[in-house]
Amino acid sequence: MKKLTILVLVLAMATMLFAQGGKEAAASDGRPTIRLLTDATGIDDKSFNAAAWRGIVEYYGDTVEKPANRGKLYDVVTAQTQDMYIPNLRQASDEGYDLIMVTGFTWADALSEVAPQYPDQKYTIVDVDWVGQPNVMEFIYSEEQGSFLVGLAAALQAKEDGIQNPRFGFIGGVPGATITKFEMGYVQGIRSVFPNAQIYDYYANDWGKPELAKAQAKNWYDMGVYCIFSAAGGTGNGTIAQAKEYRNQGKNVWAIGVDSDQYADGIYTGTKSAVLTSMLKRVENSSLMVLKAVADGSFSGGVVQMGMADDGVGYSTANPELSANVVKLVDAAKADINSGKIKIFKTYREALAAGAAPAGLAALDD
Repeated sequence: MKKLTILVLVLAMATMLFAQGGKEAAASDGRPTIRLLTDATGIDDKSFNAAAWRGIVEYYGDTVEKPANRGKLYDVVTAQTQDMYIPNLRQASDEGYDLIMVTGFTWADALSEVAPQYPDQKYTIVDVDWVGQPNVMEFIYSEEQGSFLVGLAAALQAKEDGIQNPRFGFIGGVPGATITKFEMGYVQGIRSVFPNAQIYDYYANDWGKPELAKAQAKNWYDMGVYCIFSAAGGTGNGTIAQAKEYRNQGKNVWAIGVDSDQYADGIYTGTKSAVLTSMLKRVENSSLMVLKAVADGSFSGGVVQMGMADDGVGYSTANPELSANVVKLVDAAKADINSGKIKIFKTYREALAAGAAPAGLAALDD
């Protein structure tokens, strides 16, 4: 019994030391400590959270495959349900990390409640600009810009393939203003080539159910839809899975990746991928920027806008089946967006009023 009591005490002390270890390491190392808090899809979502994590490990000179400083200078905790958001934020705040990072608008309410309770703690959140606390750096992206490019690429590829009146699909995760920017940019990119293109949309109301996207993608591909863009976190991986199956069967259908370059996820044989292109939302740049700000003392609360001109968004040209002529035309459009020549509406309300998007879509602006 005495040995057991000593063992319990040792384990308790080790836990306390680990909780404080990050900050002590930073003091001697000169680099800040950070904890990333994610939703249930975690850093293996191959998309949004993965990009945030990639930026963190890159800052410390590590790789995703070999995160040598994990548990020393940085770590990650995944909340399996939203009712764990506030407890996870409070626990991380109590443990003395220099910075706490959360990803996605579903964290906004929890962070708005916790941040004022820890005024000396630095926080950062991605995809939100309304927390408004002096200790929270908020990053938002011009998703409509990158999404315009992938919509344009898909439409131009369809044109080169000689497809008459191609149809397109969009799958969203949880509807809201952020995902609407993805959809509106995509729609406007398509319609810049095919003004009357038929576009379907579907919202899974979940970030982690790929089976829902797979079933919807199968339905649309069977109806003759040429390309589907998913902005749905891990849910969107179902679209890629279905596109892989069908392209392996010789069907001319495509998926578009999101956030990270998902070309490799779409490979079905050799180097052939079912992911035509990906809308790159470089969340890793937010991770790098905020960590550098903490390190050099320039961190401050407020909103940071990451657009195409800031290398915040873009598109992937990794797939060799994406026509060189298409790439040339998309790059020209990219320059026109940066110069302001091409205007992109980021709300459904604006796009609908301008005739840039069809009626009947499920997108929400709020």
